[in-house]
Amino acid sequence: MDTKVNDQITDAVTQANVKVVGESPAMALGNVYQAAAHSTGLMFQNAVNAQNQQNILAQAATTQGVMQIYSLDTVSDAIAIAKMLNGNGG
Repeated sequence: MDTKVNDQITDAVTQANVKVVGESPAMALGNVYQAAAHSTGLMFQNAVNAQNQQNILAQAATTQGVMQIYSLDTVSDAIAIAKMLNGNGG
């Protein structure tokens, strides 16, 4: 059985196939660009988070240092009082 297909139909199918094949490199490159943009965004988010954590750590260290500086008087007073109470004199 020999069936003849209209030339307009074969042309339409051929053009659709050519369109899909022609668009595939652009789609692939678009996916590459999207992946690169996403990974760059994650990199910047991680950098900001690390900087934030370092700032918190620096503030905690500064607070500890200031607390130690302010507690020197009370420590020396406590040692002197303990010596007096134990009878070790001064």
